[in-house]
Amino acid sequence: MPNAIIFGATSGIGKTLANFLVEDGYKVAITGRRLPLLDAMKKKSPSNFSIYENDVQNIEQTEAVFNRIVTDFETIDLVIHSSGVGYENPSLEWGNEHDTIKTNVVGAMRIYDLVFHLFKKQKFGHLVAISSIASLRGNRSAPAYFASKAFQVNYLESLYFKTKEVKGGRLYITDVRPGFIDTKMALGDGIFWMTPLQKASRQIYNAIKRKKRRVYISKRWNLIAWVLKIVPSWLIKKVM
Repeated sequence: MPNAIIFGATSGIGKTLANFLVEDGYKVAITGRRLPLLDAMKKKSPSNFSIYENDVQNIEQTEAVFNRIVTDFETIDLVIHSSGVGYENPSLEWGNEHDTIKTNVVGAMRIYDLVFHLFKKQKFGHLVAISSIASLRGNRSAPAYFASKAFQVNYLESLYFKTKEVKGGRLYITDVRPGFIDTKMALGDGIFWMTPLQKASRQIYNAIKRKKRRVYISKRWNLIAWVLKIVPSWLIKKVM
């Protein structure tokens, strides 16, 4: 039975992917801040889910929880990082900016590091991180969120380069870049191309099984990504 960890499994993409993994016979360590929601998941599949309460902003707790999971499971085949926060914050209110960085940068990086060190020791493993299409450009309404996602994708690419250090070629990094998905992370009003959670999660899971290096969700966001990469900043400043 393969083993997996999901950071941020209490709702949204993380929760849906956890259920897909159980359907495929995984034993899954699910983590999150809201213990009652984790308990509810475990009751539905007690033999496949193990629950661990964790706040990714608490670095010491994250390290302890990760090490406890590794001890309990012995080997880990797959880790999915789905923890994140985001705010529309055009006034640059510091509390929101700081909260975003603590979760999406510091918390995420610590998890990535812990996972990479484990997989390097094991000589195998698959790290999947839910970043965002927001990583491609800046944004006047949610600057910390967009910047934090840019940090994530560049750090993940750096880890991808570092997989060269592991002989055997069995260490994989998948960067999932969603557009707008029908979860609480969809920022703003009048959102277009909103993808239903189940459809988006199924596309993500298919990319995980194929060990894709990078994927935009849903697939039509590949077009938006291409446009964002070539449009000059002065034009974006005018129209957005």
